[in-house]
Amino acid sequence: MLKKRDVHDSHALYDHMVHPDVFPFVRHKANSFEEYLFLTKQTVEAEERGELISRTILDEWGSPIGTISLFDIQEKAGFLGTWIGKPYHGKGYNKLAKDAFFHELFYELDIETIFLRIRKKNVRSTKAAEKLPYVVNANETRANLLEQINNGEDLFNLFEITKDLYTFYTYQQTSEVDEHHLKEA
Repeated sequence: MLKKRDVHDSHALYDHMVHPDVFPFVRHKANSFEEYLFLTKQTVEAEERGELISRTILDEWGSPIGTISLFDIQEKAGFLGTWIGKPYHGKGYNKLAKDAFFHELFYELDIETIFLRIRKKNVRSTKAAEKLPYVVNANETRANLLEQINNGEDLFNLFEITKDLYTFYTYQQTSEVDEHHLKEA
């Protein structure tokens, strides 16, 4: 489902990224394949320096369909950036990718907080974030951070996922599954 970023996936990812339903919401935009290849190399190097964590999202056949990354890592926290190619929208890949990535971040890489910076005009992503039971709207609780991210022309909502909330959610999900199996037995 996820693998470390690799320049060999750049062609497939670039083709997905340039779709008009995807491109406006990609953090690091590239206007040519060569530019995307350069950005991918920079991403790999930045991860080696501990500045970010980035993975390629794969479909069930191992084909690259998008990326998921944690940017601007400071004090065990960072900003999530995810995009998936248009043909894969609404098919459950986003949830699967987030579950795998959050597990890696929280339980393998010692991240404590994930922030989601979502453009106010990106209604699709805002609704998706609000559906997740472990996501908290942080516009008021993190007002200083919200002010920092809203210093440009785009306006954002700020959401937060803590390791504790995510752990509670996954524990609750596991308990419900165990309870269901006990009732069947």
